[in-house]
Amino acid sequence: MITVTPEAQKQIRIAAEESGAANLSLRLAAKRNPDGSFDYGMGFDEPADDDLSYRFGEIEVIFDAQYGPMLNGATLDFVEIEPGEHTFIVLNPNDPHYVPPGSDAGGCGSGGCGCH
Repeated sequence: MITVTPEAQKQIRIAAEESGAANLSLRLAAKRNPDGSFDYGMGFDEPADDDLSYRFGEIEVIFDAQYGPMLNGATLDFVEIEPGEHTFIVLNPNDPHYVPPGSDAGGCGSGGCGCH
């Protein structure tokens, strides 16, 4: 299972409305890089029969079942990286470069968090 924070849910709703995709689900994808780290993608899409689907209030998040093991336990958040600079991030304990929030190891800049 994945988690979508309330702030991310709010921003997903705003993005869906602004892009005319209010009736679509948010599709997540994950790709493993040669160094083992993950890259993420997301966009609005219709669910497919073999998708995994999770509902968070008004938001439905879907992804192909092949991504299930990579995304299990991940959290999608919307954060302010620097003053005035907001972005979606994926906090994913399955990523070998993941650094838990609040640790002294460097946070988001250490990898395993950005959506590209």
